Amino acid sequence: MSSAYEEALDYLYSFVNFEHRRIDQYAPENVSLERPARLLGLLGAPQTRFRAIHIAGTKGKGSVAAMCAAVLRAAGLRVGLYTSPHLRDFRDRIRVLTPSDADGRVSEADVVALVRRLRPAVEHVADLTWFELVTAMAFDHFARQAVDVAVVEVGLGGRLDATNVLTPLVAVITSLSLDHTYLLGDTLAEIAAEKGGILKEGVPAVSAPQAAEALETLAAIATARRAPLTVIGRHWQYEVDGERPHTVRLTVTPADALAPAGTSLRLALVGAHQQENALVAVATLDQIKGHFTSLDLAALRRGLAEVVWPGRLQSLPTGPGQPALLLDSAHNADSARKLAQALDEYYQYRRLWLVLGLTIDKDMEGVLQALLPMADAVLVTTSGHPRAASPATLLAAADRLGYMAQSADSVSEALQAAWSQADPADLICVTGSIFVVGDLLNQWDHLQSRLLGPGQRESVMGQEEMEA
Repeated sequence: MSSAYEEALDYLYSFVNFEHRRIDQYAPENVSLERPARLLGLLGAPQTRFRAIHIAGTKGKGSVAAMCAAVLRAAGLRVGLYTSPHLRDFRDRIRVLTPSDADGRVSEADVVALVRRLRPAVEHVADLTWFELVTAMAFDHFARQAVDVAVVEVGLGGRLDATNVLTPLVAVITSLSLDHTYLLGDTLAEIAAEKGGILKEGVPAVSAPQAAEALETLAAIATARRAPLTVIGRHWQYEVDGERPHTVRLTVTPADALAPAGTSLRLALVGAHQQENALVAVATLDQIKGHFTSLDLAALRRGLAEVVWPGRLQSLPTGPGQPALLLDSAHNADSARKLAQALDEYYQYRRLWLVLGLTIDKDMEGVLQALLPMADAVLVTTSGHPRAASPATLLAAADRLGYMAQSADSVSEALQAAWSQADPADLICVTGSIFVVGDLLNQWDHLQSRLLGPGQRESVMGQEEMEA
């Protein structure tokens, strides 16, 4: 890491302090699109120089974004991808995928150059937030890199999110559930109103299946803005192909669709929720196929079969004679229930060891209620993030629900404790906040030398090289 890159990150991080800034600074009455719009204007309005897919939702928006980007890349396009939060490194957030580069993370040198361009403009706009700066950087990068299309994930909410300065080709709402209720509302209708704020006049929209009150709100917004609304489960339907694992077969689709009824699609991402996310991605891409002549069924098949989205039901190879290791960012009650369903349907193990850490603003008891009944042993821990809940807080929450747990001061300590007690037939699942999963991935190379013998580690490394 170069000193110039470190200085650029220090400058960005100076705009946020999770420990001391009050959350009400991010409340709707204190947030406006005027600031990011003005900042982008000073940078030459880069958001007007590329086409985009805009994605909001509670769960699945990152997976849908990754799937869309993978398919568009498979179609031979130059694809911007903006997601948050980052899993391992800041550069994860801003990517340009090309046919020759499936990773595409912004380089350290480009981050330095983007921050240098940003700083003079920042001096003319008061009260900017961290996310507003990073969003401006991403849009500036995509414009300067001349992407064919950018896939942009909303940071928080939608209506007042900095990304909502876009006028996209299509707006997408993934699965909605109760999360960030202190900012977005404590009913699904209120949350849908905030997420549905990304719908634009006359721009087509796609929605995942939603609870009735959420769908009613989204439909009302779409009608008011004359935005044609496609709903998965209504306009697009599918079934699981029982003869081929992780394959879905479309049963109902619109006429002249990118993927006609009867099409089978193999999915790289595991879980019933990813089957739903895949259909959201398919319907989204169908809306924009007229803009890209290379976007066809072959690209769709390839992209969905090859997409990589780390930290979501991600298995790390551990070699023979060792417990299996699974990572999943199940950070709220709904995602924890989906993880529990996936553990029941897709994985075989004798005992389940749960390594869990959360942030303080999440529904801890909801997550614990979904996962603790499945676990044979639980180790609670904390990430290095300032909003991470302490192990003592998680222990107390587990105790209130009638469950016992062990605690560890770090993710690596928790994993080593579970590993030392687990048998080869067991499964260790590291889950909770994305920061916990990211901490483990950042330390995995070092941890392997402790957990695996030299021969096993070489075997695992060889397996990883073959899979890559």
